[in-house]
Amino acid sequence: MNKGVYLALISIGLAQGLKIPIHYLKKKEWRPELFFGTGGMPSSHSAGVSTLTTYIALKRGLSTVDFALSLIYGLIVMYDAQGIRRQTGELTLKVNSMNDLIEKVQKEESLEFKQKDAKKLKEMLGHQPEEVAGGALFGALIGVIGHLCTKKDRKFADFKLRF
Repeated sequence: MNKGVYLALISIGLAQGLKIPIHYLKKKEWRPELFFGTGGMPSSHSAGVSTLTTYIALKRGLSTVDFALSLIYGLIVMYDAQGIRRQTGELTLKVNSMNDLIEKVQKEESLEFKQKDAKKLKEMLGHQPEEVAGGALFGALIGVIGHLCTKKDRKFADFKLRF
């Protein structure tokens, strides 16, 4: 399989894993479920596309179509992660707080009102700009390390073929 894909997937997994200790350092609470959540530092979306773009740049060069496609795709993903998705998360916070307010009003009302139990909407959808930047830097680092590791593999394979 394509080594760039492997590296991007590894980068996404590592970024998701980093969210747990980073959250612990900031909030002093251990939340392993953050591994499976969206949002938070670093952005795994940014890490994945940044890893792939860096790997392609180092492997194929900056003037290739592969790099151009990966770069543009990556920029769109990062813009979306910190733009539209973050705004959706902020809107969700407001909807959830309105739901809490409605529940308080209903408890104080003497009218009987039956409502289905509402699920709280997920509030951590998007990323702050620093989370996107953190993911991008982390991804670039993984891309460089991955390229260096695959470069060594290639030299070793060439060495074996000579003998």
